[in-house]
Amino acid sequence: MRNNFGASRQPILSTFNQTLRPGLKTQYISCQRSAGQQRRCLRTSRCLAEEKKSFRGQLYESTAQRLARERAEEAKYIENKQKMGPSKALQTFALTILFLAGCGTAYYMGTLRPKELPRTSTTPLSAAQPPVHDTRDTVLQAAWVDFAQIVGKENVSTDNDDLVGHSGSDWSTYQTKPGEKPFMIVYPATTEEVSEIMKVCHLRKIPVTAVCGGTSLEGHFAPTRGGICIDFMRMDNIKALHKEDLDVVVQPALGWEDLNEVLAEDGLFFPPDPGPGAKIGGMVGTGCSGTNAYRYGTMRDWVVSLTVVMADGTIVKTRQRPRKSSAGYDLTKMFIGSEGTLGLVTEATLKVTVKPKSENVAVATFPTIHSAAECVSKVVGEGILVAGVEILDDEQMRCINKSGRTSRQWSESPTLFFKFAGSPSGVKEQIGTVQRLAKQCHSKTFDFARNADEARELWSARKEALWSVMAMRRDESDHVWTTDVAVPISRLPDIIEETKEDIRRSGLLCGMVGHVGDGNFHAILLFNEAERRTAEDVVHRMVKRAVEMEGTVTGEHGVGLIKRDYLEHELGRNAVDAMRKASFLHIPHPRSRLRLTGVSQ
Repeated sequence: MRNNFGASRQPILSTFNQTLRPGLKTQYISCQRSAGQQRRCLRTSRCLAEEKKSFRGQLYESTAQRLARERAEEAKYIENKQKMGPSKALQTFALTILFLAGCGTAYYMGTLRPKELPRTSTTPLSAAQPPVHDTRDTVLQAAWVDFAQIVGKENVSTDNDDLVGHSGSDWSTYQTKPGEKPFMIVYPATTEEVSEIMKVCHLRKIPVTAVCGGTSLEGHFAPTRGGICIDFMRMDNIKALHKEDLDVVVQPALGWEDLNEVLAEDGLFFPPDPGPGAKIGGMVGTGCSGTNAYRYGTMRDWVVSLTVVMADGTIVKTRQRPRKSSAGYDLTKMFIGSEGTLGLVTEATLKVTVKPKSENVAVATFPTIHSAAECVSKVVGEGILVAGVEILDDEQMRCINKSGRTSRQWSESPTLFFKFAGSPSGVKEQIGTVQRLAKQCHSKTFDFARNADEARELWSARKEALWSVMAMRRDESDHVWTTDVAVPISRLPDIIEETKEDIRRSGLLCGMVGHVGDGNFHAILLFNEAERRTAEDVVHRMVKRAVEMEGTVTGEHGVGLIKRDYLEHELGRNAVDAMRKASFLHIPHPRSRLRLTGVSQ
């Protein structure tokens, strides 16, 4: 049977061999020797026939292999970790600590090396570093807790009306931009509290704006960087009055008018007299003057010493109480006029003087500004030391009449207001001399007061100049731009007349007031948003005109935010760079009246 079977299968195998692929055929023939070999060969052939697997099968196989490798690596890691033991882990931790300690030591040693001294005596704008502030809500909210602990939470305000009121004013020339308001108002009562507040702000890099009376005109207290506002409202006391030494120690929020009321009880007075509502702190900050400046000088002449809190909370007293001293730098004069950018004044020792025995006022009208200025030149040339001499142009007198803010009607002509002080006989003699000189200059009228009430009435027109122009506003959209320049006295008539003609061509309403005795005059412009560019151009030309006449961009208002870019035109780039250098020396993150970056802030 076996042979028959073998014989019968030969044709079949022969046919099968012919149908096999060449590669498989050779393999099949080589494995015909035994039945077992034949079965194995058939299985091999079947596998090879199915060698082309599906994509899903390949994917499953690859995934299984990868999982197997990962399990093997994980097992190996666990085995190595167990072999390492706790001693090896401790050694690694110790090395990490040692490395960090080395880094800390290196950093500390680096801080001990003194920094290289600056190689330049000035800081140009291109080299100035922009201030670094942190005004995030979370930072300011955390600072609120610190301030509440320092001054009491009742003296920290976040009321929106307070915030808006501390962002600007109707009489400021700076237009507050959206979002320019402080996060909170802090009301300290002592120098020590101000110091603690500044330490918190220095640590947290919070910008600070200080406010006393808020009567400044050039955007001085606009919080352009946000942060906090320190309002000195609670610091309005007279600390000490030394009658024998003719000086008084006061806090910054005391008004000059309130001070003079107290001093008058002892026959004394404080001469600087800026606008109503001004406080001593702001008067120091702007280096103000007033109508008495011709005879008595400016604020710089009446400050003996200051107590100042610096940006990091350090308290500095600039000097003692003697009337003169040559000990060291005159830090007092440096802070006067710095507008709160170098430090915050918390006390001031001021000179006072004996109140004149007799005072009087005279008013003279003239056909032109030039004739009025000619009269002043003659008064100065005669050596008559009047207490003050002011000029108001015809438009300003018209505004005073229309506003009804005084008890009488005035001649709407260029007008000189004279203030006399001294002994009764001396005042009478001065009035007679000035009246004679006024007639020589073609004065139209000359009136002088017969008593104190008339003197107050005559002088009231001068003090109502700003408010009378504001009363002329056509609607709530109107703004007032109050600015000032100063020129040599001989050029005052020229600049007033040229500016008046420029304003006439512009079509704007403007009153003009001048401190004729020291060459300083003010322009009070009324405009709306459509006229803003026109007003800006008028002011620009007025300032340019003053500098060309060897004058200054501001006689007493201060630079603020409005006029800082004019400083270079007046003083030159090197002078402004020197001021910027001084600002950085005093305050690491200054709120400067000078540009710290090339971008408008």
